[in-house]
Parts: sequence; C-alpha cells; structure tokens
Amino acid sequence: MEELQAISEFRTSPELVEKLYQHGEVKSYKAGSIILNENAHIRAIPIVMSGTLKVIRTDEDGKEILLYYIKAGESCIMSFLGGLHNDTSKVKAEVEEDAEILFLPVDKVSLFIKEYPEWLDYIFRLYHKRFEELLEMVNAIAFKKVDERLLNLLRKKSELTHSRTIPITHEQLANELGTARVVVSRLLKQLEENHLVQLGRNNITLL
Repeated sequence: MEELQAISEFRTSPELVEKLYQHGEVKSYKAGSIILNENAHIRAIPIVMSGTLKVIRTDEDGKEILLYYIKAGESCIMSFLGGLHNDTSKVKAEVEEDAEILFLPVDKVSLFIKEYPEWLDYIFRLYHKRFEELLEMVNAIAFKKVDERLLNLLRKKSELTHSRTIPITHEQLANELGTARVVVSRLLKQLEENHLVQLGRNNITLL
C-alpha cells in the first residue's frame, strides 16, 4: 500500500487507501501498451502506481499530439470526467515507461466522492494540474517554434525517465509534437550541430 499512501491527499486517510486496494484491480503493463483508446467506454479509472503514461489526442487523419504525461501517484482527469458522465474516452492513454496501474471501477469513484473529502481534493488537484499543462501546450503551439517545443519535450522525457539518453525514434517525436518526421529530423540535426543533443540509433542523448 506504500505507493498510494505516498499521495499527499491520502496520507491522513488509511481507510481510503484500504478501500482503493479493496475495490481496485492492479495490473502491470510494458512500455507501448495501450490502456485506453479513443471512443472506448470508460469502465474504470487508472491510478498510476509506478511508471509513466502519456495521453494523446488523434485527429480524423490519424495525426497525433501529446497532451500530457501521467506519473506515479497520478490519474487521468479525462477518464474521471468521462466515467462520471457515462461518456466515451476522448483521448488515448499509452504506457511510456513500464507501469503498474490500479483500476478503480467508475461506480466507486462517485461513492468515494461522497464518503472521502480527500478523494475529492485529489481529483481537484489533478484537474488543476492538467488544466495548467493543457494551457502550457496551447501556448507552446501558438507562440513557440517547433525546435523549442522539441527540445522541451526531450528535456521532459529525460526528467521522467531520470536518464539523459532517451530511447525514441524521429517518427515518435513527430507524432507527439503533431508535425512531420522530416521536420523533426532536420531540427534534431541542427540541435546536434549546436551540441545540444547527440543522435544515436533509435535514441537521443541530451548534452
């Protein structure tokens, strides 16, 4: 239970932590696994106990863009909202780094809101954080150049994985940034010439 007890809102409520484990189901996933697809019905809310997820939005042409990451101790606010309103998912959630996830049935989400104020505090904190991250993404798309967004994305991935070497392809980066692979390849070459990154085979090292 240590993973959930470490969440700030849950520290004073061992009863809530016990209920989450009692009613939830813990599953393990490898990187690249899809735990939620767009337009899928939301049966349970994921709480990440270890590892990282990335939440992606896809347009009608199949182009993708990264919305935000979900780290250990966090959940997907889009799943909360969709589940509470019996709606389908508007996003795709993919495992970025091998993860262990607790899935809480949607009906228990509503019940816990009534019984545990700290559970509601947890949801509001997540909502506030995701809202700020989405605002940051909108600002980046509107006001920042693609090379700056690319470097910021690499730095964020490095921070999440605690490693300066990031296993990723140019195609994957292009998908997450919502741009073309040739654009990313050209910008990475420029970053390498400026001694900001070192390009390897299916990996990039921040210098």
